Amino acid sequence: MKRNAPPPGAATRAGGHRAAMSAGVVIVLVLAAGTAAGGTAAVADTNPPPTAGDSTPTAPVRIDPTSPGLRLPEGSTLAPAKVLDIVSVTDESSTKASQPEQRQETSNSTVTYALQSEVLFKKDSAVLSPTATSRIQAIADDITARHVTSPIRVFGFTDNLGSSEHGMVLSKQRADAVYKVLATEMGNAGDSSHTFQVRGYGEDYPIADNSSETGRGQNRRVEITFTPPAA
Repeated sequence: MKRNAPPPGAATRAGGHRAAMSAGVVIVLVLAAGTAAGGTAAVADTNPPPTAGDSTPTAPVRIDPTSPGLRLPEGSTLAPAKVLDIVSVTDESSTKASQPEQRQETSNSTVTYALQSEVLFKKDSAVLSPTATSRIQAIADDITARHVTSPIRVFGFTDNLGSSEHGMVLSKQRADAVYKVLATEMGNAGDSSHTFQVRGYGEDYPIADNSSETGRGQNRRVEITFTPPAA
């Protein structure tokens, strides 16, 4: 297996951006070191996760459309139009719309699968549930079908209950567990030459308000992120 250099820092997205869709799964990636059963290299990643951002939207700034300061200087022109990062979000329905089981976010540059921890693990555990493997296998199949060659990020997150140290350890263990299954399934499919970046972020980078159980449930997640080859 080859070991690649860490990719550029992931772009920050506003937290309000996630609230646009219905029920779905949250994916989290955790720090894992070592080698999976298939021999795929895993390295620690020091970049913020793609989902890092302010989970509390702020009010828009009021702009006076008649302000002279908004006028272009005489003789100047507007820059060419540019398509910004567009994100499509697909949620897998669950019994609670506020607590989706799985979410897929696709932008111009990356694809992120977010799995809610309750779907993968029992409370305060890093042992995968019987149904977790099939979910991770489906993600592995998608990555293989896309012929992804870039590093694959597996990041883990928790809520803010308990100590910060415990959250870091648990999120690391959970990300490592997901990584091992993902690497093994991809290796079984003949796609075992990837480099994985695996890390646990603990309670850092929440995507919802930790003051409610609904929000904490969304923050307890494992995310799998990759960059598909250019079309």
